[in-house]
Amino acid sequence: MREFPVVSVTGKAEKSACGGHPWIYADEVLSVTGDHKNGDIVDVRSEKGRFIGSGFINGNSKIRVRLISRNANDKFDRAFWERRVKYAVDYRRTVMPGDDFRCCRLIFGEADTFPGLTVDRFEDVLVTEVLSLGIEQRKDVIYDALLSTLRSYGQNITAIYERSDSQIRLLEGMEPHTGFYYGEGGGTVGITENGIKYTVDYINGQKTGYFLDQKYNRAAVGRICAGKRVLDCFTHTGAFACNAAKGGAASVTAVDVSGKAIDDAKKNARENGLDIDFVCADVFEYLTELYENNDRRFDLIILDPPAFTKSRDTVKDAMRGYKEINLKAMRILPRGGYLATCSCSHFMRDSLFCQMLHGAAEDAGVSLRQIEARQQSPDHPILWNVPETDYLKFYIFQIV
Repeated sequence: MREFPVVSVTGKAEKSACGGHPWIYADEVLSVTGDHKNGDIVDVRSEKGRFIGSGFINGNSKIRVRLISRNANDKFDRAFWERRVKYAVDYRRTVMPGDDFRCCRLIFGEADTFPGLTVDRFEDVLVTEVLSLGIEQRKDVIYDALLSTLRSYGQNITAIYERSDSQIRLLEGMEPHTGFYYGEGGGTVGITENGIKYTVDYINGQKTGYFLDQKYNRAAVGRICAGKRVLDCFTHTGAFACNAAKGGAASVTAVDVSGKAIDDAKKNARENGLDIDFVCADVFEYLTELYENNDRRFDLIILDPPAFTKSRDTVKDAMRGYKEINLKAMRILPRGGYLATCSCSHFMRDSLFCQMLHGAAEDAGVSLRQIEARQQSPDHPILWNVPETDYLKFYIFQIV
């Protein structure tokens, strides 16, 4: 019979955990009985002793316990992690079939019951980020299971590169870390998405090197670009711009404040033989200049900004930022023009984002005809009882 230290929690934590949320916060812990170290597995029980689940404990973190199982019979041996990995991989083989499986997110943290773990696949390279101590202590088993599972499906992985460079690791008592865990490589890898080739810089690029969550949203925009003059704001690697050009746009202008991003995007455009005009500029200032000069040359604008808020405390400031760029885009676009707009912050709830869009449309004196409402691609699954997994809002409108 298994025996783990026991964490007794408040009624509030019991209700949240039984509702499916995997986090127990420090102020929800009533007591801890039994010897344990940070990163160990503990059983979580209600004040009356009811079994709630098992998870990683960490006294350094405000999230004191991260639940990984609600089955009192789980043993958490190698076979347990192999099953979990296979389940995650098999899900991607179903929802990201064919070539899409070659470039997708294989593990999406809590949504796959691997708290704090991200694994992105770029062809034969896996790029990982570990933000929880419990996963860090078990990554050898998890990575080995990933390699063997993919190998069993005829997928050969030549390298695993760790991009665990976030300062969030400090909150878990870990130092930031990067480097090859398995194999080696040159730091870049070629991928194909929606029939377009990109070079992913998984060592120096943002996050794991490329944002896979917008894959199908890019394709959706590309389908309505034929014959249109397109402005892609916050272009980063130029992915939306490339989809627009491939979709038959009459012209494409892509703007980003980062010179490196513009250089990388230019390379991607050249590799695909696509004609795109790249501008290195602050998007806020660029849109302001277009508005002040009554420059209405564009009839489709794409707004794919970075997260304007990473905490609840800055949501109001973020709302102002989102409204500013959307209001200016609505004023610049002609009647009958098109707007693709999004937010990648889970703190900017969909209701708040829609409220902002309503306000921007009212101030611009226009109406929005919704064409599509989309979210992140299904390799970034959303668990309805874990709102943190629901982060990307993406809308396509016609201005009427």
